[in-house]
Amino acid sequence: MKEYFMEPKQIVVIGGVAAGASFAARVRRLNEHARIILVERGKDVSFANCGLPYYIGGEIQTRGALSVQTPETLKALLNLDVKTHTEAIRIDREKKQVYVKNIISGEDEWLDYDKLMLAPGASPRIPDVPGIHHEKILTLRNLADMDRISEVAKAGKRAVVVGAGFIGLEMAEQLHRKGLSVEVVQYGPQVLPQLGKRMAKLLENELVQHGIVLHLNDRVVRYENRNSILECFLESGTVLKADFVVLSVGVEPESRLAREAHLVLGKNGHIVVNDFMQTSDADIYAAGDVVETAHRLSNERTAVPLGGPANRQGRVAADHIFLGEKARPYPGSLGTAIVRVFGTTAGTVGWSENALEKNGRSYGMVTVNDFHHAGYYPGAKPLVLTVFWDRDTDVLLGAQAAGQEGVDKRLDVMATAIAAQMTIDDLVHLELAYAPPFGSAKDIVNIAGFAATNKRDGLVDTISELPDNPDAQIIDVRAKAMADADPVAGGINIPMPALRNHLDRLDRDKPVVTVCALGKNSYFASRILKQNGFDVKSLEGGMKMMTTGRAGLSGKKDE
Repeated sequence: MKEYFMEPKQIVVIGGVAAGASFAARVRRLNEHARIILVERGKDVSFANCGLPYYIGGEIQTRGALSVQTPETLKALLNLDVKTHTEAIRIDREKKQVYVKNIISGEDEWLDYDKLMLAPGASPRIPDVPGIHHEKILTLRNLADMDRISEVAKAGKRAVVVGAGFIGLEMAEQLHRKGLSVEVVQYGPQVLPQLGKRMAKLLENELVQHGIVLHLNDRVVRYENRNSILECFLESGTVLKADFVVLSVGVEPESRLAREAHLVLGKNGHIVVNDFMQTSDADIYAAGDVVETAHRLSNERTAVPLGGPANRQGRVAADHIFLGEKARPYPGSLGTAIVRVFGTTAGTVGWSENALEKNGRSYGMVTVNDFHHAGYYPGAKPLVLTVFWDRDTDVLLGAQAAGQEGVDKRLDVMATAIAAQMTIDDLVHLELAYAPPFGSAKDIVNIAGFAATNKRDGLVDTISELPDNPDAQIIDVRAKAMADADPVAGGINIPMPALRNHLDRLDRDKPVVTVCALGKNSYFASRILKQNGFDVKSLEGGMKMMTTGRAGLSGKKDE
């Protein structure tokens, strides 16, 4: 079938990494005759910025592996006119021109455009702290930054990472892998604020077990250079010494160009776009870390600085220009993200517990433990999954997972289920791939559905921490050997198989809390007690998920 497109266009793209490169490539596939000019301030285009920490740590050993494309290959493959080392200075919307300047040669020119794509990304946030501009206080955004950190890490022995988000944790892991002593400073009470505190505790324990020192609920108030050593003065009074510092405290949208062109910006400076990535000027599009879009679940405006959404947004914009009514809108972002910290992987999708609380949503929540494949098959690794749902509709709202293996698979399943507006009942009946080396007959996703529907239907009441109530009877239903090795303070050990024969040991007028290692036998015990007239709650997720020092991913079964 012959394709007919409108007359050839001149497309100018500002920014040549994720969103910009994706947009340019899709434009070329849709229109062979358009002139596409790609303007990039840096030296490199279309590089794998998510892989930068892993080159620093040596897991990715070839620098060239990160250069997905070069100006030369983009010209050969896509016939793009790539201008590197070139900065976009301003936009003349009336004349439909962009003024650009080569930052090395000083040469400048006005570029005409029929359509303009703004994809400059976001820059690392630099706190307003005395001494912050020292040459060995570094950020990671591009290949040049990566090279600089790699160079100082060769000579350094001590590093401080400020910020414990995704990039901060990746950098802490990779610098430790290079043999450096690493300390992490986090302003909030936990690492990775996107996670619930119980999930975050698993990552914190993993970091500490590998010798990384955490300074939570603290922040750097000034830096001083003393005899070539950086001293980081914390608000708590602690002073950290480092050969260099890596800042990872969030990003800020590079929206100056849009602001000066009087395009509409959001409250945090992101470019406001519609569902087809158009700005307030119909001939100017924007995508990637610089924009705010609708959240897929709430329709509220939000910024999601992640590589996956950026690439898809670029494609949506190109389709809108050339496919007309066939173009499909961007559905919004769920914020699906994942990180590996040594032996533990954790991730999130959709609403978090903190976000649900902040927005006043009525939600249900369960946390379940299992193994990433059949427990009897060699190599089974523990896995924990938390699921959130709307109490009124049972529709899924979010999920978080952590474990040694299989976390990505479950997050991907949950991301698909949430995007499809499935309910907790749908989780019960998801038919997932099963053979002993790959999964279980009842996958942890199914188990989360079982637990959620049990909770909804009033079959179990749960708590997330041991109670302070001195009248509460804490019943530890683990095997005697396990209970003796790791006793629960104030608890009574009645192993699960013996519970029915020892109900007379319990006071029916006092509340009961059942406890086990992973939460499953605790639930079984609570059902026995509930049907025998006890006021009983089960410790959800078991002792493994407690935040009071016990959290950790062990391979012990719930016995």
